[in-house]
Amino acid sequence: MRNKHHRDRESQAGPSQRALRVGELIRHALSEMLTRGDVHDPVLEGHLITVPEVRMSPDLRLATIYVMPLGGRDIKEVIEALERNKRYLRGEIAHHVNLKFAPDIRFRADERFDEAERIDKLLRTPAVQRDLKREDGQEEGDE
Repeated sequence: MRNKHHRDRESQAGPSQRALRVGELIRHALSEMLTRGDVHDPVLEGHLITVPEVRMSPDLRLATIYVMPLGGRDIKEVIEALERNKRYLRGEIAHHVNLKFAPDIRFRADERFDEAERIDKLLRTPAVQRDLKREDGQEEGDE
């Protein structure tokens, strides 16, 4: 019974320190490979690609790698190119990150920039601006 409770608490707390550390090691290894041009693919060679985050599964067997090309252009083509080169990338990551098993990798577009832009637009809407300008937290109708 105690183990079940411990697992529930762990899943609510977020990733473990080890998962965070391994994700960061993979992020650095992949970023370096892309910066050096180790992956010979015309799509990847034609883009500057950032790797803002790598999320590991709790068992460290799956790495979800979030990527974004500079300016957000051609994201679909970039992810397809990364998928085409997945076997090579996985092997190189395994050499750089000392793990018992090389994790399977998958690539996703980093949508945090889009989400930040959406929130920024919301904050600029007239209704929100009106609420932000209301003095001293007065409620409507208070005089």
